[in-house]
Amino acid sequence: MFLMAQNSAEQGDPLDAFASILSRASGAPMATAVVHPVSQNALEASLDAQASGLIKAILIGPEQRIRAVADEFSLDLAGTEIIDTPHSHAAAQTGVDLARVGKVQALMKGSLHTNELMAAIVARNTGLRTDRRMSHVFVMQTPAYPKYLLISDGALNIAPDLHTKRWIVQNAIDVANAIGIDSPKAAILAATEEVDPHMPTTVDAAALCKMAERGQIIGGVLDGPLAFDLAVSNQAVKIKGLVSDVAGDADILIVPNIEAGNMLAKQLDYLAGAAAAGLVVGAQVPIILTSRSDSVRERLVSCALAKCYLAWKAGKP
Repeated sequence: MFLMAQNSAEQGDPLDAFASILSRASGAPMATAVVHPVSQNALEASLDAQASGLIKAILIGPEQRIRAVADEFSLDLAGTEIIDTPHSHAAAQTGVDLARVGKVQALMKGSLHTNELMAAIVARNTGLRTDRRMSHVFVMQTPAYPKYLLISDGALNIAPDLHTKRWIVQNAIDVANAIGIDSPKAAILAATEEVDPHMPTTVDAAALCKMAERGQIIGGVLDGPLAFDLAVSNQAVKIKGLVSDVAGDADILIVPNIEAGNMLAKQLDYLAGAAAAGLVVGAQVPIILTSRSDSVRERLVSCALAKCYLAWKAGKP
């Protein structure tokens, strides 16, 4: 049972919660297109990440609005490149164009709706598609659980089919590998641990586990379907007598749809004192996709997460 009742903005410093991820995010700054940073949090986070050596920011959006925010909150833009665009739509497309030609290694969402940014990213002829499906991964740290907990997909894929779920699982495993979790344990969540033909989520979970057995999903250990309590509670596992390499010790929680993932992540945030970072993978570059309400420090950790992912990807054979 989660006992804390404060959100991440009110709990301890997210930089402390994610110290191991920040320590892994070494090396040269990551060239990052910051799309439409016209709020204090978005602009301050990008400048803080730049000052910390995580990114080299290229700010894209209406220059007058960006400078007005900087003036209002005493933020220093000296030495930071700004590409002037008339509005957020143009900023999103400009950021994507820079990624397509290799000028930036990552995109960072500023003060615009996720749908607006993703529309430019997923465009078939002018976007950043690959042979993978894109998916979002939350990396969360809560006092109620002894290690990082990855949740996917609570932000991008609304009602994923089995093909999409395969990539959601693989992308989450890759992010876990990128932050130093070897052979992460992925729990495929449902309302029950039994495969029930009347509950398609349980059938998909069983199919995903078989896909992992056949090498269609690699780098982690899967089990499912698993109810939430069985995924994270050793006590629940003992009571129900379940034998599993994943149950009670999951690193990754794969949710059946966007509503479940979004609610789970926000419950951990607001009721369990969790700190969170977020990343979209599966595109040509990682996308630092944060909520407009996320704190400056949470955005900074998401930059570190993207940098870890790029370093891991570069080191793959």
